[in-house]
Amino acid sequence: MEAVMRVVNMHEAKTHLSKLVEGAVHGEPFIIARAGTPLVKVASLEMPEPGAMRRTGFLPDISVPEDFDQMGGSKLQALFEGDA
Repeated sequence: MEAVMRVVNMHEAKTHLSKLVEGAVHGEPFIIARAGTPLVKVASLEMPEPGAMRRTGFLPDISVPEDFDQMGGSKLQALFEGDA
């Protein structure tokens, strides 16, 4: 059975924001409502441990040509000048 998420009005959220956020960090998400209409859900972010993050950029076996910033330059120039 799912637990009912706490709903707080805008005034209560502003007054007790630090306490509410601390609860969300510890697994108690909540919803902020205005005039009884739910607006946003506040929940903690699931972040990996700093050492567990892996870089997904360039891999060791990829090489970048020295002129990579000029590749296709003549074709692009022709497109801009209407010669394509």
